[in-house]
Amino acid sequence: MQAEERSSLVSFHVVTGGPGSGKTTLLEALAAAGYAHTIEAGRAIIQDQTSIGGPALPAHDPVLFAEMMLSWEFHSYRLAQDRTGPVFFDRGVPDIAGYYRLIGRSVPDHVVRAADQFRYQRKVFAAPPWPAIFGQDSERKQTFDEAVRTYDAVTEAYRTFGYELLLLPLASVKDRVAFVLDNLRP
Repeated sequence: MQAEERSSLVSFHVVTGGPGSGKTTLLEALAAAGYAHTIEAGRAIIQDQTSIGGPALPAHDPVLFAEMMLSWEFHSYRLAQDRTGPVFFDRGVPDIAGYYRLIGRSVPDHVVRAADQFRYQRKVFAAPPWPAIFGQDSERKQTFDEAVRTYDAVTEAYRTFGYELLLLPLASVKDRVAFVLDNLRP
């Protein structure tokens, strides 16, 4: 069964945005409420590559990093197909196209084909840049300005691939969860 045919049987919802905008916190709150979710590719790859001294790091080899994120997204998508009910993705395949644009590269044809084939619900939740909660850590080294540029690149990628963005409110986690759940209904 093709990925796009299978995704119509499961409710795949993406949460995207720049780093430090509350995506993972929101997804953890949704998980605590019983909803399935995926793990963000970029953070996991940075952790793994750092632990082994690997080359697939944004500062070392951003194209290899992008390709590993793409592979991770394929894996997450396939695992999610075995779930029932809504599954929330901490980013999705179109984020990789946005990342290529962010690093000043053209989006490779295979990434375009992947974004066309691996589809999610049309409405994508976008976490806008929010200075009040932004912070850096061992994996998130971007400045706030870089986070804004990331947000711009990934949201434009989703628009390019035909998605509608629903901007998450700059509000408490509880209010964001309520916003997401209210917008799952048609």
